[in-house]
Amino acid sequence: MFLRINRLQIELPQPKEASPDAAAAVQELLGGRFGEMSTLMNYMYQSFNFRQRDKLKPYYDLIANIATEELGHIELVAATINLLLQGATSDGDPVSAPLSPGVHARNTRHFIETAQTAVVANSMGKGWSGDYVFNSGNLVLDLLHNFFLECGARTQKIRVYEMTNDPVAREMIGYLLVRGGVHALAYAKALETVTGVDVKKMLPIPDVPNSKFPEARRYEERGFHRFLYRFSLEDYKDISKLWTGEHPDDGQPLEVKDGPPEGGEVPVLPNVEEEFAPGVNFATLNEIAKKILS
Repeated sequence: MFLRINRLQIELPQPKEASPDAAAAVQELLGGRFGEMSTLMNYMYQSFNFRQRDKLKPYYDLIANIATEELGHIELVAATINLLLQGATSDGDPVSAPLSPGVHARNTRHFIETAQTAVVANSMGKGWSGDYVFNSGNLVLDLLHNFFLECGARTQKIRVYEMTNDPVAREMIGYLLVRGGVHALAYAKALETVTGVDVKKMLPIPDVPNSKFPEARRYEERGFHRFLYRFSLEDYKDISKLWTGEHPDDGQPLEVKDGPPEGGEVPVLPNVEEEFAPGVNFATLNEIAKKILS
């Protein structure tokens, strides 16, 4: 089961202006082949279907725990998309075509389907697919796939970063570059214990250090690249058997942190009258509430 906390993993800056095209690009990091939906569902189903978790508990704990963190990554990317779309249109009589900016946006689904919020799809509007989930039942193969998935995700995050200078998008990407680096290193270390192969020597892929990106560098300076958060009240403690030693980049000690990061507030999205969202007449709602309470 899951315990949900109503906070984002980091504080996102408030947008200065709407950027629907940036939102369309960021969608790839949510619902693309290497997006956060894929990392979540790959690790989640691998944890559901894990065999001999009693004898291979550190590996089960690692996959299950990272899967839980990925839930928060989906939330963070979706919040970024929502902020990038905020203010893209303005209220007006339906005859005046108040949603006309959506005609020129790269992803019209944002304006037609979800009232200017995230969709479970990639940058071109194609829906995320369960076919992206790889769960072979072979521990080494699944860990190797997860390492590959994290490296592919990092490549696409860097490319989206290079596509937009929007501070909201870059803050989110900077954080996820650091956290994705933690996951890639964790899977590399797990593979090393099983196979004896020093997979972490391949990192980083692509060969660009996180320190090149100011937003990522700020999180590394706070140690986020060394922390593996334990997203559970009492479980998954055996991740400490794998997440141990020193970080290969700076020689600093790796640490398991009990509990999630402090995080930041979840943005409160305003109503969008031209989208009929949320479509609630609060005066009427208050009257109904008064009658019910009386």
